[in-house]
Amino acid sequence: MRRKPLIQILPVVLAAVLMALPALAKGFDELENRVVEKVLPNGIHVILLPRGNAPVVSMVTYADVGSVNEEIGRTGLAHMFEHLAFKGTRTIGSKNYGKEIKAMKKVDEIYLALRAEKFKGRSANPATIKTLEEKFKKAEEEAAKYSNAPEFAQILEREGCPDLNAFTGFDQTVYPYSLPSNKLELWAALETDRFTNPVFRDFYKERDVVMEERRMRYESQPFGKLFEEFLATAYRAHPYGSLGIGHMSDLQNLTRDQAEDWFSKYYKGKNLILVVVGDVDPRTAMPLIEKYFSKVPAGEKTPPVVTREPEQKGERRTHLEDPSQPLLLMGFHKPDINDPDNAAYEALNGILSDGRTSRLYQAMVKEKKVALAAGSFTQLGQKYPGMFMFFAVPNKDKTSAENEGAIWEELERLKSETVSEEELDGYKARARADFFGNLRSNIGIGIQLARSQALQGTWRAMFRQIDELEAVTPEDIQKVARATFKRTNVTVGEIRTTQTD
Repeated sequence: MRRKPLIQILPVVLAAVLMALPALAKGFDELENRVVEKVLPNGIHVILLPRGNAPVVSMVTYADVGSVNEEIGRTGLAHMFEHLAFKGTRTIGSKNYGKEIKAMKKVDEIYLALRAEKFKGRSANPATIKTLEEKFKKAEEEAAKYSNAPEFAQILEREGCPDLNAFTGFDQTVYPYSLPSNKLELWAALETDRFTNPVFRDFYKERDVVMEERRMRYESQPFGKLFEEFLATAYRAHPYGSLGIGHMSDLQNLTRDQAEDWFSKYYKGKNLILVVVGDVDPRTAMPLIEKYFSKVPAGEKTPPVVTREPEQKGERRTHLEDPSQPLLLMGFHKPDINDPDNAAYEALNGILSDGRTSRLYQAMVKEKKVALAAGSFTQLGQKYPGMFMFFAVPNKDKTSAENEGAIWEELERLKSETVSEEELDGYKARARADFFGNLRSNIGIGIQLARSQALQGTWRAMFRQIDELEAVTPEDIQKVARATFKRTNVTVGEIRTTQTD
């Protein structure tokens, strides 16, 4: 059978998607009406969304704390705790908890002595360091005899969890996974246990894992190295200027006690949001969740970061010498997610960078051929004022300067000419299709509900996104472009290729 060319099929598919949008939107409104919420006495915000016929539920535990809350000297703790949250509790993950806790204390005592000796610098005694390192290794081996750290994950995988995961950002730490719906009580029991009685077993081994992750993602990758340098240049005061994974010197000196302090301070009821989406009956699920999660101490709500980034008064530049391919980053300070113009920024980002019809792709990759790839993105941190970012990978025999010039041409065009209604409507149609398409994922919905509750004060903000998008006008886009894309507000970072020997 002869197949039709793809170019003939695409318009039909797009038309079908657009025709289906009204029905999807109606279903979206019905979805909002199904949401059931409750704030437990200890401050935990519970959001339940019955959805779908499959006997599966997706659960999201959202901790309203991220790397933005870290202190100098202790960077990396938010991400470090995310790793440790899978190491079990007093009742899960130990072969003999009494002996294990004594062995762990011995490990910590030796480590602190070793660290203190190393802190002496040139005055440190090499023989003492060697002896303490040997003792530390033996103490860790002894503690490992009583550890069964994989048990927490093994229980969930055995009970049908296909996607046990977690991630840490500037603003949050999130623990999402799915289970058969008849395992909801198992989730509640395990999740309560690990957020009331965690045991940070294998701490120093896991710290080594995080340090290796840092080496691989940032220190060994050209983009990672440039991105870290870029953030440090773009920010003078706000903690968004540091990578969430932490500084290497901080990671090398983190202690188990510091991680326990982090947990005790931030993992409290007033900082937690629980979302369950899928085959869930709120009439039975809400009492069950309250029964278990009421055990979590209320604690204190994480205070907002009071440090504000001073207004940038002039262009900033940085560069790295590296034998890799040239790479360009540009960034402009922008408002936070709750700014009235946030939807206009998202639309602006889409027009510049959404697919092969976007302005940056058309101008830089297709027409001028100065870039192999070019685009923009906005979501680094959103709780506080963040950055509107651009990247470009120069084409062969093209320079970062040429790419920077091409980006500025597009920005000046946005400032001097309003985008056409047709271009904006095209972006809105694609954005609607993407948004409703993402509703297929229960975990995706759960994360979005929790995120909206934490960052915007209500889960209903998720359901307002389409209305806010529809309200954006060409004049709104021009206004934010003029306010943001200024020479005095730009930070530029680039990799300059060096010759290898």
